[in-house]
Amino acid sequence: MAISRRTRLHIWLRLLLLQASWNFERLQGIGFFYSLLPGLRKLYKKEKLLDVSRKYVGYFNTHVYLAPMVAGAVLKLEEEQAAVVGDQTLEIDNFKEMVAAPYAAIGDALFWGGLRPLAAGVALFFAVKGILWAPLIFILIYNIVPTWFRTVFFVRGYRQGMQSVEFIQQHRLPDWAIHTKETAVVILGGLSAFMVFSQLTQHQLPSWLGMLTLIPMVFLGLVARKGLSTLLLVLITVISIFFIGLFWADVVSLISF
Repeated sequence: MAISRRTRLHIWLRLLLLQASWNFERLQGIGFFYSLLPGLRKLYKKEKLLDVSRKYVGYFNTHVYLAPMVAGAVLKLEEEQAAVVGDQTLEIDNFKEMVAAPYAAIGDALFWGGLRPLAAGVALFFAVKGILWAPLIFILIYNIVPTWFRTVFFVRGYRQGMQSVEFIQQHRLPDWAIHTKETAVVILGGLSAFMVFSQLTQHQLPSWLGMLTLIPMVFLGLVARKGLSTLLLVLITVISIFFIGLFWADVVSLISF
């Protein structure tokens, strides 16, 4: 029995509330079960549903933006199990445990460590230009990509089942995380250089002073290669911009005096 699109949409919407019942004992387990429940009700009768449900109220934890792919794959496996004679419960449980931790690591690196600082860096460019919509730009950039992942990966997980793991491998999501972090560092470096040179142009200071920006840029590049959190680099950049502004203000006041 194939699960209808309407039921799958219901499950996808419930996945938006995955962490609403987060707790230290089961983490996302109850939320994951709550999300799959509409599909399980379609597949199993009341007597069997109770037994199937028990295995989903335990521990489960992965990255919230990649959880839809796990849910889609598990839904496909439950659909296949309901259609054949035999018990594949152990296979489904093993699949969940196998992908949960790797997906969590990939998601943390890609979204928390890469996309969030990247969106913040882009928004800062608009902020330093005095555009009041900068916070909304950050929210827009940051939410478009996760929404795409939630949607496409849920569909892919349901279509391919266990084979959805190969989809992750083929598209090299860990490499995406690295490239996103590198892009964020480049944008932060460009933002710092833009701030410094705009001060030089405004106050007609010697252009060779702009070479001083190479020092913090080299430093940011080195610490990024060492694995320092890109979000921390955002904070370092903002603080550096603040103190650079104070420094140039002092230089200008001395020259004027």
